[in-house]
Amino acid sequence: MAAPPPTAHAPAGPVDPAPADPDLPGEAAPDPAAMALRIRQDVIRMAGGPEGAHTGGSLSCADVLAVLYAQLLRPGDSFVLSKGHAAPALYSALAQLGRIPADELDGFARPGSRLFGHPPYDLPGVEFATGSLGHGLGLSVGLALAERLRGGDRHVYTLLGDGELQEGSVWEAALLAGHRQLSGLVAVVDRNGLQITGGTEECVGLEPLDAKFAAFGWHVRTVDGHDLSALPEALSPSPAGPVAVIARTVKGRGVPFLESRVAGHYTKLKPALVRRALGALGQPAAGGAQ
Repeated sequence: MAAPPPTAHAPAGPVDPAPADPDLPGEAAPDPAAMALRIRQDVIRMAGGPEGAHTGGSLSCADVLAVLYAQLLRPGDSFVLSKGHAAPALYSALAQLGRIPADELDGFARPGSRLFGHPPYDLPGVEFATGSLGHGLGLSVGLALAERLRGGDRHVYTLLGDGELQEGSVWEAALLAGHRQLSGLVAVVDRNGLQITGGTEECVGLEPLDAKFAAFGWHVRTVDGHDLSALPEALSPSPAGPVAVIARTVKGRGVPFLESRVAGHYTKLKPALVRRALGALGQPAAGGAQ
C-alpha cells in the first residue's frame, strides 16, 4: 500500500527548501476542490480570448494539478508539465498560489504576454520550457537522478498526456528510471483517451499501460483522475522506486459540450459559449482571465 500523503506545503518550482512564511504570497495551500474549479473557470476564460487555448486537456488535468499544488508539492520539489499544451491550467494554479499575478491570465497567448501557449522556462514556477512532446519525463528522470547523487530527498513530479506516450523518448526515460529505481519520481499520465487526431487506441494503441510501466520496473497505480479524495495517496512517491500513476480522466471535464470530444482539444470559444461553459462550472470566480 502506498505511503500516507504528505502534509500540505508551499508550491513547487525553483524555490529554496526553506520553512514556510505565512507573510509570503503563495505559502497558504488552497482547498483542492476550490482550486480545481478555479482552474477550469480560468481555462475557459483563456479559451475565450483571441488566441484560444488547448481546452480539453487543460480541463482533464485540473484535479491532478490541484492536488499536487495544494497538498503534495513541498519547497524544493520539482514539477514538470510534460504535456506543455495544458499551460492554461498550470498558469491558473500558479496565479492562485501567488507565483504570477492573476491579472496576467487576461493576456494569455497575446502579443507581449509572457504566458505563452506553452510554458516558458523563465516564468516563476516553471523549471523547463515544454510543449515539444516526449521530453518531460527525460528531464524529470535527470532531476531525480541528480537528487540521488546529491543525497537529497526532494521529489520530482511530471504530468504527461496519454497521446504523448507514443513518443519513443518517453520509454527511453522510463527504462532508465526503472533501471535506476529512482525513488521520489512520480510520472502521472492524464489518461483521457483522446489526442488531437482522435482516440489514442485508434491512432497508436497504448494498452495495457499498467503492464508496460511495470515491465520497465515502475510501481504502477491506477486512479480516477477526478477523485480528489483518492488522488493524494495515488500521487505520493514511493521509497522503493519510481511511481507511474495512470489517472483515468475525461477530456473537457466539467463542461458538458466539451467532454469526451476530440473537437475540444483546442478551442476558440465565442462569448456565448464562454458564458455557457462558466454556467456549467458554477458562478465564475472573481478576477482571472476574461
